[in-house]
Parts: sequence; structure tokens; C-alpha cells
Amino acid sequence: EPVWQDQLNWRTPGYANTDNHPVVCISQRDATAYVNWLSEASGNKYRLPSETEWEYAARGGKENDYWWGDSVGTGNANCGWCGSQWSNISAAPVASFDRNSYGLFDTVGNVWEWTVSSASNNGAVVRGGAWNFAPRLARVSTRMELDPTFRANYIGMRVVRER
Repeated sequence: EPVWQDQLNWRTPGYANTDNHPVVCISQRDATAYVNWLSEASGNKYRLPSETEWEYAARGGKENDYWWGDSVGTGNANCGWCGSQWSNISAAPVASFDRNSYGLFDTVGNVWEWTVSSASNNGAVVRGGAWNFAPRLARVSTRMELDPTFRANYIGMRVVRER
């Protein structure tokens, strides 16, 4: 069961963190507030992806759960027991692993990413696995429904900019 630790936040997630790390310790509501602010500040429209959009982009044009092959393997992603220097320790800096054919980094493992889902009771679903979850959960098809107010140091976001 997910447990929130009050002393953790996006600035101090409980491990060494730099400007190159994904933002974590944010709820879906925090992520939505951020994309609303970003839209207003930039004049462009930003939002969280739907589950379908997220999965399509994460697959990078492939049909299997890993854009690089048939299994998570070693050295392809940051998840618990996946063999990276960050496995079971922390999120990895963004772009520590190869990008998929759509140019996206870290679509499997590293941190779960908030999506908006019509298939969920409350619309809040995270996708992709994380640095402290088993390799079997670090895959494009994995989803976890959470309360939209839940925060953890293994949950972040990816945003969509509309044209």
C-alpha cells in the first residue's frame, strides 16, 4: 500500500536530487496545477497526457512493452533490480538511458508518471514503473490507479504541449 512520508517533497525527495532529475513528490492535482500555470505563463496549451496518449508515446512505435526489445534486460531502464547504478536507490537523472524512436527518455522505469484516465474512478492513473518497483512492473502496459492527492518520491509527470 502506498505510504506518504510528510518530510519528503519535490525539493528534498529523500535522495540526492539535481536539476536534471525528474520532479517527484507531486500529486496529480499538483501536476495539473503546474500545467495550468505553464499554459498561462507561456501562452501555449499544456496538459497531462491521457493514458492512451502516454502509452502510444512510450512504446515509441513498437507493439511490445519495451521499445528496445522483449524484456526489461539490464542497463535499459531504472527499476528495482534492473542493474542500473540507481536501482532501489533513487530516480536517475533524465536521459541516463537511450531515448525511444519518438525521442522520449525514461518511458519505462525511473518514476511513475501521472496520466488522466477515463477508465479510472477518479481519473488518476500512473504509468511506467519506477526506480524502487520490481522489473515486472517496469513496462509500458503497467498502470496503477491512485488517489489524485497522493504523492511519493517515485511519482512524477510528463506533459503534453498541444499544437
